Amino acid sequence: MGAHLAHVAFLVDEYDRAIEWFTRSLGFVLVEDRDLGGGKRWVRVAPPGGGTELLLARATTDAQRATVGQQGGGRVTWFLHTDDFARDHAAFLARGVRFVEAPRHEPYGTVAVFEDLYGGRWDLIGP
Repeated sequence: MGAHLAHVAFLVDEYDRAIEWFTRSLGFVLVEDRDLGGGKRWVRVAPPGGGTELLLARATTDAQRATVGQQGGGRVTWFLHTDDFARDHAAFLARGVRFVEAPRHEPYGTVAVFEDLYGGRWDLIGP
C-alpha cells in the first residue's frame, strides 16, 4: 500500500485568523488557499519542510463551533517534531506562543506543551 497521511482537519473559527496565527506564530507555510464558493475555502498549512498538512476547516454548525480548541478534550492532541528544540522553542516564545510548562526531558526527547490560538494543546518535541 503506497499511502500516507496527507492532511488532518483542524477546526477553526475563521480562515484568515488561523492562517495568520499558523504562519506568523509557528512559521508554517501556507500551501494552498482556494476559494470553493459559498464562503468555503480549501486551506492547507504545513510546517516548513513539509510533512502532514493541516487542512483548516471553518466550523459552520453549533456542534462544530463548540469543539474549536477542544478537539483533544483538554489533552495534547498535536505533536510538532523539530530537529532543534532550543531554536524553535526560543522562536515560538519570541513570536508570542504561550507555553503552559517549562521544557522537560523525556526518554523520547525534550518536550514542552504550548497552546494554539484556540487553547488546543500541542507538544513541541525535539531530540
